[in-house]
Amino acid sequence: MTRLLAAIATFLATGGDVLAQEAKPERPERLEGANPPESPAGATASDAAAPWRVLPGLQPDGRVQLPNQWSLRPAGPQVEVGDFPVNVVLNPACTHAAVVHSGHGTHEVIVVDVKTRSITCRVPLPQTFYGGCFSPDGSRLFVSGGEEDVVHSFAFAKGLLSDGCSLRVVDPATSFVTTGIGTTEDGSRLLVCGSWGGKLAITDAKDVGDARLIDLGKGTYPYAAVADRDDPDRAFVSLWGGAAVATVDLKTGDVKERWATPSHPTEMVQSPRGHILYVACSNSTKVAAIDTSTGRTMEVIDCALYPGVPSGNTPQSVSLNADGTMLAVANADANNIAIFDVSEAGHARSTGFVPAGWYPTSVRFLPDGSLVYANGKGVMPRSNRHGPNPLVSSPGGVREYIGGLMRGTLGFVKSPNAKSMERYTREAYAATPLRRDAAARAEAREADNPIPASIGGKSPIRHVIYVIKENRTYDQVFGDMSEGKGDANLCLFPERVTPNHHALAREFVLLDNFYVDGEVSADGHEWSMGAYATDFVEKTWPLTYRGSRPKHRELAYPSEGAFAIADGAGGHLWDRCKEAGVTYRSYGEWVENGPTADSPGTAKADALEGHFDPMFRSFDMDYPDVRRAERFLAELKRFEAEGDMPQLCIVRLPNDHTAGTRAGSRTPTACVADNDLAMGMVVEGVSKSKFWPSTAIFVVEDDAQNGSDHVDAHRTVALAISPYSRRGSVDSSLYSTSSMLRTIELILGLQPMSQFDAAALPMYRSFRAQADTRPYAIRPPVVDVNERNVVGAWGAEMSAEFDLAKEDAADDLLLNEVVWKSVKGPDSPMPPPVRAAFLFEHRKDDDD
Repeated sequence: MTRLLAAIATFLATGGDVLAQEAKPERPERLEGANPPESPAGATASDAAAPWRVLPGLQPDGRVQLPNQWSLRPAGPQVEVGDFPVNVVLNPACTHAAVVHSGHGTHEVIVVDVKTRSITCRVPLPQTFYGGCFSPDGSRLFVSGGEEDVVHSFAFAKGLLSDGCSLRVVDPATSFVTTGIGTTEDGSRLLVCGSWGGKLAITDAKDVGDARLIDLGKGTYPYAAVADRDDPDRAFVSLWGGAAVATVDLKTGDVKERWATPSHPTEMVQSPRGHILYVACSNSTKVAAIDTSTGRTMEVIDCALYPGVPSGNTPQSVSLNADGTMLAVANADANNIAIFDVSEAGHARSTGFVPAGWYPTSVRFLPDGSLVYANGKGVMPRSNRHGPNPLVSSPGGVREYIGGLMRGTLGFVKSPNAKSMERYTREAYAATPLRRDAAARAEAREADNPIPASIGGKSPIRHVIYVIKENRTYDQVFGDMSEGKGDANLCLFPERVTPNHHALAREFVLLDNFYVDGEVSADGHEWSMGAYATDFVEKTWPLTYRGSRPKHRELAYPSEGAFAIADGAGGHLWDRCKEAGVTYRSYGEWVENGPTADSPGTAKADALEGHFDPMFRSFDMDYPDVRRAERFLAELKRFEAEGDMPQLCIVRLPNDHTAGTRAGSRTPTACVADNDLAMGMVVEGVSKSKFWPSTAIFVVEDDAQNGSDHVDAHRTVALAISPYSRRGSVDSSLYSTSSMLRTIELILGLQPMSQFDAAALPMYRSFRAQADTRPYAIRPPVVDVNERNVVGAWGAEMSAEFDLAKEDAADDLLLNEVVWKSVKGPDSPMPPPVRAAFLFEHRKDDDD
């Protein structure tokens, strides 16, 4: 263990140059038919069954494997900062970087000395949202206050912040939400974006309260404001939801023009060479270069690893070097920094990519041409065996909730040269499973596998049923299965509670190395239906899940059709079905419930109109999953009578979310048992129908936030059920939600929705050519599926306050604690959480 900790510490300090012998994680699963090597001493039964398994974390070659199948080898030394750093703000002298944090945990500003790479100051704040800037003379720092509708102002000197105050921008009754902040060239005025209010505030930098509000339009979500260096009376405002840059007359307050851009324009930087504004467009693959003298787009710079691939690299931050000849672009989801030579206006030339950490949110050139960049999710995935089942009585105890588990870092890279860029670029490409033509990966496919190798290939499977459940980890349900890599100590819902899940995993295929791509339901449902969560979703859900101000509560859940700005450029499964002429129908997913259980619901997406069951109840913890299963089976019977069924059915079974110990509601155990029984009913019914010989049922949780897992906080419950399943097997391939989506797409002939499903390994190893059409026999419940919480149960009063009208509206940490104690008992002993402490030292020779 000491050697492994030392290896991880060295990795963090050196940017990934770790010797292979310093860590010995498990090897990837062998291909079917390969001879397994001898099992090492101390290996478990599950290790012997899957001797080539790859797990997330540090690998022998020094890279870090992510649970989404991508990997990291971040360039340069890394300095750990706080929770989700979103903006690096350099003071005018470029001696210090103020890092704005807007994650699930503590919102704060951390000041880092860029020469010594040491933290000189950190100040916690009630809330932030991206925005930050220094005054032109460097004497003050301004930081957005998000839903507080304020600007936080600090005096700055020698790396320290002092004289802090919060300056109110608008009247408290006004919907605003401060995001990006800029200053005029002389520093006399602040330009403050109010994203939710669709407004720009122009105000005196010393007396923020007297602001002029400029209406930019509902749904435009102004994100960043930049003063025009060529015209002191003009500013540029990126319209996050408006796909445009607005030009504002600072004298009159008039909006003069709107210049169209690709989707989600966010950060902007103006060149000192000519009249060029570079705009990162995060819901695309591109940066727009706009001639500010004419408003004409001079060129669109593609920042993806390969031209023509789907969206998904998420370019959201831009920076120019001192003379404006080099442009750096932070590709958040692709985990790299794209570098372009822009010395010739309108003729950008790629010089390569610098590998970054997990979700780089901000990049800045320093005067000497070196780079500093922020990794929003850090550089290392983590398990959470002491996480969302806490028994720590002290409110100050560490609780490993997935929303705040990953610690951000700052990376430092010396000025890239031709030699280093060649190496960096090779490493950036090695870190991605994406292929040049976005073709499906087929390295694990046998020639006769029923899952096609490419779109349009033939498959005996014609019908897909895609079941979405809520929030459980692998260990919570399957931790007691000796066949897989589980931890029985973390198993809350073992076989006696979930007999059907266990039987299905044993009779078909056990997936013990499967991970969700999202962190919580807000991004989890986006990933489950679209293989992508936009930067809007990624930046907004942490505010919701940490507690939102009441006046904006109705705006805060950024998923499932709540906001048009949340939709990824590649659409959702139903959009791809409609495009390909594939029949589809939703049962509860992206559906708004009617006011009562017997009233019809409404679709949340245009493409679902006429393609959903209005009488199938979506999320509602007072409505049993068994009734949902009965409704779906009634539809199945109708389809049999009519002769065919939709090629894709999406079915929501959400009650494993549980309702805590609220008096009168079903106990957590009963909720999960109800969910298990419903799952068994659906599979048995389908397996006895005429459609079974041509059907595959895929089951996954939308996220894994409500449980502990000893491998990784993203590991979850997943099932692949079909006559063509590799029955009685364990598939330990590294899969994620995107793998399941890619498999569905290949079966149905659908184009990928993002770079993630395009790059994901299809679930070939879970299937075989020979069909076994034996039907499934349901396992009756052992526990009472209608057991009710009694008055006075531990956490009952707390549960009574939970908002269970919508998934994840309740405080997840508290709900998790209630669930754990409901199952294990209020006095259940639990070892205290332990976190490793790493020293962030730096190599003298850095990267060159």
